[in-house]
Amino acid sequence: MKEKSLAELQREVDDYISQFKEGYFSPLSMLARMSEEVGELAREVNHTYGEKPKKDNEPDNSIELELGDILFITICFANSLGIDLNKAHDKVMHKFATRDANRWSKKDTE
Repeated sequence: MKEKSLAELQREVDDYISQFKEGYFSPLSMLARMSEEVGELAREVNHTYGEKPKKDNEPDNSIELELGDILFITICFANSLGIDLNKAHDKVMHKFATRDANRWSKKDTE
């Protein structure tokens, strides 16, 4: 499968959402949905790496699926507010490269 750019992902999600009369949820609803999805990711991580095994009747989710849900709602949130995720990513990376440039121990390059 061809790797997609963030812009392509944003268009794909917008095409999907645009087919429905309701459109995007309000920012507060999306924040609630995002919080819910992060909680579901936490549960899966705890089942996989923590001390809390799954119950026999719990659905068979995965960290991959929960991250996919978070990506989807993040794209919905950005699209609804007219935010270009490529630009947002570039700004965050610039912040890490400048503000946090010497915060962590770098690996030897030799």
